[in-house]
Amino acid sequence: MTKKLAGNDRRNAIKSWLQEANNPITGGELAEKAKVSRQVIVQDITLLKAQNHPIIATSSGYLYMQQNEAKPYEKLIACRHNREDTREELYTIVDNGAMVKDVMIEHPIYGDLKASIMVSNRAEVDTFVERIEQKNAPYLLELTDGVHNHTITADQEWKLEKAYEALKEKGFIFK
Repeated sequence: MTKKLAGNDRRNAIKSWLQEANNPITGGELAEKAKVSRQVIVQDITLLKAQNHPIIATSSGYLYMQQNEAKPYEKLIACRHNREDTREELYTIVDNGAMVKDVMIEHPIYGDLKASIMVSNRAEVDTFVERIEQKNAPYLLELTDGVHNHTITADQEWKLEKAYEALKEKGFIFK
């Protein structure tokens, strides 16, 4: 039986687990490994982020961003569509070789709201959309009449332009 880890030891273990993982790890999985509640994991992640560890929360779990994972090219795009077109919008981006890093909206009260998405293929898009649907959660775009921004990244600049043009052809680009 694995012993429950305390404070700093647990956070060091979480950091190691995330650094060694090839895929996101959910809070529940980390809690099970550390023999603590999911809430303790959320608090630990907050503390690790405060210590400048590059951990991000995605719809699929937590990721430790390695230096070599950064894509050299990035583009901010403004989009507009309804909830039902989300999967098609994300497919269009990933099918053209780009990754959807995040979504941002300008909320009338809170100002800029940003959420990590981190999808780079159709399977990841499907997982993201299905999790939203299972939880019956609103998309950020629903707070702004469909208007939102995405940061998209790619290893080559032409892929960003190709994704942008494909979105434009489908009427997803907001002007």
